[in-house]
Amino acid sequence: MIMVRLTRPAIAFATSATANKLPKGDDKIRTIILLDSPEFLSMLDRDGSSVTQSDTSVEVNQTNPAAILFSSGTTGRVKGVMLTHRNFIALLAGLHALRREPDGQPVSLFTLPLFHVFGFFMVVRAVALGETLVLMERFEFEAMLRAVERHKVSYMPVSPPLIVALAKSELAQKYDLSSLRRLGCGGAPLSKEVVDRFCERFTSVEIGQGYALTETGGGGTRMIDSEECSRRASVGRLAENMEAKIVDPETGEALPPGKRGELWLRGPTIMKGYVGDDKATAETLDEDGWLKSGDLCYFDDEGFLYIVDRLKELIKYKAYQVPPAELEHILQSHPDVVDAAVIPYPDEDAGQIPMAYVVRKPGSNITEGQVMDFVAKQVAPYKKIRRVAFINSIPKSPSGKILRRELVTHALSTGSSKL
Repeated sequence: MIMVRLTRPAIAFATSATANKLPKGDDKIRTIILLDSPEFLSMLDRDGSSVTQSDTSVEVNQTNPAAILFSSGTTGRVKGVMLTHRNFIALLAGLHALRREPDGQPVSLFTLPLFHVFGFFMVVRAVALGETLVLMERFEFEAMLRAVERHKVSYMPVSPPLIVALAKSELAQKYDLSSLRRLGCGGAPLSKEVVDRFCERFTSVEIGQGYALTETGGGGTRMIDSEECSRRASVGRLAENMEAKIVDPETGEALPPGKRGELWLRGPTIMKGYVGDDKATAETLDEDGWLKSGDLCYFDDEGFLYIVDRLKELIKYKAYQVPPAELEHILQSHPDVVDAAVIPYPDEDAGQIPMAYVVRKPGSNITEGQVMDFVAKQVAPYKKIRRVAFINSIPKSPSGKILRRELVTHALSTGSSKL
């Protein structure tokens, strides 16, 4: 396992069901603690009076690594991101500065994996702010709805696919979700059309979008109040103590508001670097501390950030660049489409053409031609969908990012317009 080889952990925490997934042989971890073992559970029940303390103090500097989280690897190899104690001190200081007095005890339902930066951030946030955090052993949509009703959940961190499901699913109508007040959304682009549809159904729930990377330690942009949350196409304004600029990917020139370019970020939550990969660190962090996000974005005149797409995922159609996320948002607005993804498909004349993978609504007979016509009416000619395949589900990472490389591989291996 590359993660174990990079980090060389001394102790692993597991359960009886997951311990067999830990590496053997040369990569074997010396100490494994089973969280569901009788010994560990009995230790939790102790009052501490029988525990003898030894001098185990260790000097820790703010620049020392506090955690290593792994990037999603959706556009390349997985990399270990070193986050320091200073990164987390800055992150928590910002949370306390923005804290508002809640109505009653806030209850958050945790639906994201703990190894993702959004998930890790939620645990740190709950401890720091004294919130109640409800954990799901594994995600299942109806189980989540039951948990919201049972625990009177007021806040959930979610990924965009979950908001799509809440906006469209009839199951959501079966449960009392009236305690919900806010959803925090990140991890992948979320279209204004999906937010509008969600808010029509859940009129008392705000969606606060934000932007962050594993490399920014959970810092980036955020939405604080209702006015900011009303900017439904945006991912909010810069977080406290964060700097940003939009840079022309070709010239490196800083661009004014309204112009699209690569987002660069600098601030106290930015990572120390990648574990064991000085080359990747130098390519991502410049000598002045700017982190190159790899995302195509722009700011408006009021400082709100808008995400266009990943630079590496832009489809090169003839002399044009086509953002897949824009086409996916349009496809998801069709009443017969449950989900969709757009990928580059090689073409002898154009270089690449936009190809759509579409998940039909159960019972729908929507055709390839109807899908292409629906998009063509709403975009410039060079952005048209020119190939369609129907599929049962879109492969995604735990944070909701579309695994386009899997779809590209599948499309090339089948060479067919239908699955």
